[in-house]
Amino acid sequence: MKNLSVLATLCMLVVATGCGKLGKSSKGSTLPNDGQLHGVAPGNRYQMAKPPGMVYIPPGTFHMGPSDEDVNYAYTARNKQVSINGFWMDATEITNNEYRQFVYWVRDSIAATLLQYGKEVDGVFVIDWPKAKTIKWDDKSTIEKVDQMMLSPESRIFGKKGINAAALIYHSETFDLKEASKRENAGKSASQFISKDDIAIYPDTLVWMRDFSYSYNEPMTKRYFAHPAYGNYPVVGVTWKQATAFAEWRTNYMNSFRESKNQVTESDFRLPTEAEWEYAARGGRSQSMFPWGGYYLRNREGCLLANFKPGRGNYPEDGGFYTVKADAYWPNDFGLYCMAGNVAEWTSSLYYEGAYNFQHDMNPDIRYNATKADPPRMKRKVIRGGSWKDAGFMLQTSARAYEYMDTAKSYIGFRCVIDLPPMGK
Repeated sequence: MKNLSVLATLCMLVVATGCGKLGKSSKGSTLPNDGQLHGVAPGNRYQMAKPPGMVYIPPGTFHMGPSDEDVNYAYTARNKQVSINGFWMDATEITNNEYRQFVYWVRDSIAATLLQYGKEVDGVFVIDWPKAKTIKWDDKSTIEKVDQMMLSPESRIFGKKGINAAALIYHSETFDLKEASKRENAGKSASQFISKDDIAIYPDTLVWMRDFSYSYNEPMTKRYFAHPAYGNYPVVGVTWKQATAFAEWRTNYMNSFRESKNQVTESDFRLPTEAEWEYAARGGRSQSMFPWGGYYLRNREGCLLANFKPGRGNYPEDGGFYTVKADAYWPNDFGLYCMAGNVAEWTSSLYYEGAYNFQHDMNPDIRYNATKADPPRMKRKVIRGGSWKDAGFMLQTSARAYEYMDTAKSYIGFRCVIDLPPMGK
């Protein structure tokens, strides 16, 4: 027995020693010249921290589709078990302040180009950002040099100069991986899958008046995106194309910084797929009707749990007449705020009535990059979550709706996701 005990101890030491060596890389940045295979890392050591303002959504399986009877008998969302990989998601909808950072970046980049704050590198003008950040927008000489960004004289009131919102154009360049992956496209030049577009990115503030006939909403048109009181409210009046442009800019903004620090670049920020959004909204409660896990819109004390249109239209009963702050109400079990109500949210998915019937059960997704020549039917994008002007039915985690990708509304916003491991949690 004594010999067996010693033998077991020796075996444990061998296993422990072996496990300790697994996964260790060779010391130093240069590979030993010994003629053996050691591997080469694609870049520096992984150094990505927890994305600010985002929460990790762990991988899991859930039943996508109605948690209750399909009262409309539309059959556009049949119940189906699917599995979702882990990802990070914005804890709140993108706010006015966050979207304004994008707007100001576009404004400053256009102005810096006009002022020649930078230099040509391989035929591309590279902006000197430390200098661009010193632009004085209250200086008359600066205004004269960027005059083509300003309102034309006939568009000014009492001659007051201001920036023309239509001049704030973001130049988008994306690579269509889905199209490039098709077998029939094998061997084709990569240039055929690059899409370039110029997108006007300023929110359409007139939606507050356009969306509601015979209704006085001028104060929201004038103040919602411009006044600091609404800084932490969700941005609205953005189209699907503007939301995707924001995600593209956010990716480039992050990776430009990482490259400047000699760090590896990261995954792209993007809009969530319809399945990812529903999985995140449920907060790990597979069969729950609402993000808070219950079957009712009120808690035991009778308080409403989201911002929507209670009853026959008692808008202020839930604490907000229009939208509320992006972190209002309690978050769901994943730490996500306002996954029901406040503003409906864009997803990346094409709206197709029978999509659930043929989508894969692993990370289901249906996408289509519509062009201007495509019929309106192909420009429908799924929106989820319901909004401040919707009845309670639309707040269900499974409720589906759509809007056209080039249309802006006063009740639709968005949040981003990014594919990263659960580091820094």
